[in-house]
Amino acid sequence: MEPGFINEIIRCIKENYSIAGDAEITLETNPGTVDKTKLKNFLSLGINRLSVGVQSFFDDDLIFLTRIHDKQTAVNTLEYANDAGFQNINIDLIFNLPNQSKEKWQHNLNTAVSLPVNHISAYSLILERGTILNKMVLDGKVKIQDEDYDAELYELTINFLEEKGFFQYEVSNFARPGYECRHNNAYWRYKDYLSFGPSAHSFVDGKRWWNYSSLKRYISEIGTNNHAAAGYENINGKQRLEEYVMLALRSKGLDVIDFKDMFGEDWLNQKKNAFKKLADEGLIKIDKSFIRLTKNGYAVCDEILSNVL
Repeated sequence: MEPGFINEIIRCIKENYSIAGDAEITLETNPGTVDKTKLKNFLSLGINRLSVGVQSFFDDDLIFLTRIHDKQTAVNTLEYANDAGFQNINIDLIFNLPNQSKEKWQHNLNTAVSLPVNHISAYSLILERGTILNKMVLDGKVKIQDEDYDAELYELTINFLEEKGFFQYEVSNFARPGYECRHNNAYWRYKDYLSFGPSAHSFVDGKRWWNYSSLKRYISEIGTNNHAAAGYENINGKQRLEEYVMLALRSKGLDVIDFKDMFGEDWLNQKKNAFKKLADEGLIKIDKSFIRLTKNGYAVCDEILSNVL
């Protein structure tokens, strides 16, 4: 999107909603799609956080991922953004790619922390049903490393980034102090959020709804009905509790006082022994006000959530 089009969106939002003066406004972009001038224009529009889809600093990985950029373009984009005046920059990286050695992944991390970034999102490669990559794996054309190797890379990531001043505040996200993503924290702290556009999901006052994915249908529905919601659900008490716990443990931890205010003490009392066992195994830490995953706990987060819930 060109800066002028982004400006139309921002202006429309400001004309219809009260926006905080210090609002964090993030733009997602990819290397190879922006230059110095474009980045300066984005900053002038009020965008103050940039999230760049780097994925890897190895050209062979980027070719495998069908990205249009190479390593040098990624590095240049981050330096251009810094020169343009962006102080809050995130990059996305993917680990456990086919043939990705620990040395290659370590090089990605070393490169990342040497660049002007204050937030790093590190995701393990996920196979999605119906994708070309998934078919290649099923056909034996691509081999994915096992879960143990994936866990080793993840542990390496946590330890290294922590040493470099990036603290882990969610399963896949690391930030220097003061640079946590407000947008993501709204999800993980079970706050309301309002979203626009095809496929967008919103959550307000215990009601979740989602828009039509087709752009043509989205526009048509708004013209006819003044909204484009394809469906909705009202979150009941049990579902609300489980979603709250899942999101809290994935991030900074379950705030016990906040939980009791919202749901009472019964569930916590029922799970007391389960949490004690997890603590004895070194997977969670418990104090008077928080239940948090440890580094080892983050590595098996999904399994812990499945057992607890």
